[in-house]
Amino acid sequence: MGQKVTLRSDDEEEYIRRVAEYVDGKMREVSESMASKNKYSVAMLVALNIADEYHRLKEDCDAASTRMDRLLERLTTALSEDS
Repeated sequence: MGQKVTLRSDDEEEYIRRVAEYVDGKMREVSESMASKNKYSVAMLVALNIADEYHRLKEDCDAASTRMDRLLERLTTALSEDS
């Protein structure tokens, strides 16, 4: 949102740019939908939206991992029975 920020990270510059662009896009999106353009309020809503997005994706990932573990157990059992 027009702010220049200097960051230090062990990650690749391109990755940091993508993350910054993602956050900037979210801030612009929220800002456009709000009557108040208070940057603190926008930042808080964006942080909550990104945290929600993260937790939903993490739950999906954990569920997929659990399902894969169960399938691997079934496969291992089936292969053991064939031996």
